[in-house]
Amino acid sequence: MERNFFAKFHGLGNDYICLDDDWIDFELSEKAIKTICDVHYGIGSDGILLKTHSPKADFGLRIFNPDGSEAEKSGNGLRIFAKFLYDYEYTVKREFSIQTKGGIVRAKIEELVNGRARLITVDMGKAVFRSEEIPVLCEDEECIRKKIKVEDKEFEINCVSVGNPHCVIIVDRLDDETVKKYGPLIENLDIFPNRINVQFAKVISPELVEIRIWERGAGYTLASGSSSCAVASIMVKRGLTERNLTVKMPGGLLKISIDESWNIRMTGEVQEICHGKLSPELTEQFT
Repeated sequence: MERNFFAKFHGLGNDYICLDDDWIDFELSEKAIKTICDVHYGIGSDGILLKTHSPKADFGLRIFNPDGSEAEKSGNGLRIFAKFLYDYEYTVKREFSIQTKGGIVRAKIEELVNGRARLITVDMGKAVFRSEEIPVLCEDEECIRKKIKVEDKEFEINCVSVGNPHCVIIVDRLDDETVKKYGPLIENLDIFPNRINVQFAKVISPELVEIRIWERGAGYTLASGSSSCAVASIMVKRGLTERNLTVKMPGGLLKISIDESWNIRMTGEVQEICHGKLSPELTEQFT
């Protein structure tokens, strides 16, 4: 592998750049992350996935948002990272473990297309509803069906952690403008000490939910694996859907399964967009 090699993938339109910490010759600083993720000054991406070493799992992963902040976990990111590991021959196994800031998860390559990973399942860990563990500043042990007012509008929020924090708002009608207006305001409310991912969700049937996403540190997003897991968890918690359901997003569909112990399993496709080498003219400004 060449120095400063990168590969770019997308999961349902949610795109990430994969880098190997052993093969980059610059510090992946906040400035570097912002520049690389910028569509005009860099490659353009919803984030960066950095392969690292792990003492506890087969591989280590750090996940960075385009604003330079670090995320605990990303469902689409994990599926993309699993494809990167398999396609670029870091492993020949079709099932392996990955350590993230939000915990250790297992990934399984379900389907190959021309010898390359396409359909991938990730065990995302458990849904956690305790307010202090999400975290959310709430007087109740669980922040479910709680009313908040944001500027001129009232919302009923449902909070959960799937390794990273989420706020799910169930609505009768989905409206992108509402998501883009109120998403950043909710993300940065004082009741969320670590900020929060925001989803607006509509129940279509007991097996199908449609959502729109405002992702912490990234903004309006076409798809998100962890957001899909969070919404599915809240829907099951509220008794609004079955435990096996499909989550529909502008970028596509994900299959989510939640067992009786709140363990979450997610399945979806990923594809490579391009690969190459970061130019010295780009990276020299980071050293």
